[in-house]
Amino acid sequence: MRFFVVPDNSEGALLAASLHTRWPDLRVLPHDSGRPWVVGRWQDEEVRWAAAGARRIALLGRVQASAPWLTEYIAGQRDLGALADLRRELPGSYHTAAVMDRVVFVQGDLSTVREVFHGRALGVTVAADRPDGLAELTDAGIAEEALAVRLLAPAVPWPLSEDCLWEGIQALPPGGHLLIGPDGRGHVACGRPLPAPEVPLAEGAPRVREALTGAVRVRTHGQKTLSADLSGGMDSTSVCFLAAGRVDRLLTVVCESGDPAGDDGRWAALAATSLPGAEHTSYRAEDCPRYFTGLLDTDPDLEAPLPSVHTRAMVLDQARRMAAAGSTRHLTGHGGDELFLPTPAYLHDLLRRRPLRALGQVRAGRAVHRWRTGPTVAALLDRTSYADWLGHEVGWNLRNPIRGVNAAPLSGWGPAYRMPAWATSEAVHSVRHTLRQVARARPAPLSPLRGRHLTVHQIRQGGDLVRRIDRLSARHGVTIEAPFLDDQVVEAALALDYADCLRADRYKPALVEAMRGVVPRRSLGRRSKAEFSADIYAGLRANRRELLELCDGMRLASLGLVDAAALRAVVLSPPPISLELLPLLNTFACEVWLRSVGTSRPRSRAASEAGR
Repeated sequence: MRFFVVPDNSEGALLAASLHTRWPDLRVLPHDSGRPWVVGRWQDEEVRWAAAGARRIALLGRVQASAPWLTEYIAGQRDLGALADLRRELPGSYHTAAVMDRVVFVQGDLSTVREVFHGRALGVTVAADRPDGLAELTDAGIAEEALAVRLLAPAVPWPLSEDCLWEGIQALPPGGHLLIGPDGRGHVACGRPLPAPEVPLAEGAPRVREALTGAVRVRTHGQKTLSADLSGGMDSTSVCFLAAGRVDRLLTVVCESGDPAGDDGRWAALAATSLPGAEHTSYRAEDCPRYFTGLLDTDPDLEAPLPSVHTRAMVLDQARRMAAAGSTRHLTGHGGDELFLPTPAYLHDLLRRRPLRALGQVRAGRAVHRWRTGPTVAALLDRTSYADWLGHEVGWNLRNPIRGVNAAPLSGWGPAYRMPAWATSEAVHSVRHTLRQVARARPAPLSPLRGRHLTVHQIRQGGDLVRRIDRLSARHGVTIEAPFLDDQVVEAALALDYADCLRADRYKPALVEAMRGVVPRRSLGRRSKAEFSADIYAGLRANRRELLELCDGMRLASLGLVDAAALRAVVLSPPPISLELLPLLNTFACEVWLRSVGTSRPRSRAASEAGR
């Protein structure tokens, strides 16, 4: 699915007509005037819409809502801003578009699985579900300073993570919505605050179970066959047990790690024996594409560098397998770690709220993770603001080595962000300058609580990943569905009192309590987690020739961001510590994206810049 939302005026109609010229098979939902309102490509099952007089509402994505219900809903609204709360009434994963008094409303979701981008073309604001389509309307170029930031490992810090790589295109803020007037002017409204983390676990776990059950029910509705990941981990296992019995055929699948110490296969098989009517398939690592396979192939998805480009061939291979088995929807446990594996940064917040309880958890954490006393005390007592941390600590330490062992629960507001060893001095200087510029604007964190800020940021990173791999899988007719990242599930999990979930002696206690009675007790008892560094090293060895070829004539090198010779040296002799491989992922993602842009948009300024 892809779509654009245009205002009710002549410019909007012209933009829709230009889109029809490029894609003659576009579908259209009209304004009351008859002019185009929502234009795009979608299946019937992906859009629910209704009209009440001149008012319009459309839900684009995975949702159950009848036309009569939507008609009554939109007719009863007093103002467009109230539509921001629809996600709390209606389960699923979807974009919301509406019109009242010729003013257009567009909203995505909290996790960014359903992201909204907007820009200006022909003097009016246009919204879309992806930025590259908007960039085509304006022939937008690449924002090179934002591209340098994308080299950061392990990811890009907030708020730079929200920046679009296409000039003039922006994404909505978390929970926000876009209003477009009949004159084409756009206004971004901030979202309502997230729920306070104060619901006791005993009270909140049933709410989580209800929300997750509703999210899975939306996916199983009307389906006879459904496929799902079953790694044996608690996240995918929970989704599978909630889906079991709701479809005629549940096809579960796991691709086992090549590491002999990996135990995913054993736990997956254990869970599969208790799933009613499930057909379980297990693949060995050697039966699937290796990490880094196919990176010389360009990608038609030009939104941004693909965070998981190193697994692109694996996603496509699984989609082919599931399509051949008769599945069109595939459930995944993505989002479970982000929601239910509390970050140690919450200790910083707990110390100020419940000091004695925090000290007990710090002692337990030190025993488990071997945190050192000095750095731990310094981290817990630190009062640096988010802006100062971003501009000083992150900005100064870009060249420091990546450490394999954490000396403290967390330093500051996030992980240690680092530039690759093969990044040029110019690239490091550009990123440092950007970080300090952003810091001077005093950006607010996603939450005043450090743990909550990091959790919400990780949720949005997880949503970004799911959004992108869904497009990959959809090439073979299989959608990727992540129930954990639906708004209702996210809010139910964020409302839990983190003091009840932050336990060194228990693994994902909130999910265990939510799934008690749904998932067999023996599956809820798993405390191990798969580790894939052995597969990453195997992928580097198997695809070394192609990766070295990717280092030849690098677009990133031509832009002055990467020393290709230094990168080649790492490919030829990978570092012994797997964490030091993290920068490779973003570097290759950026390079593949630049090559794809140059192939797909040969006449645009972006392509000419990237191909110099």
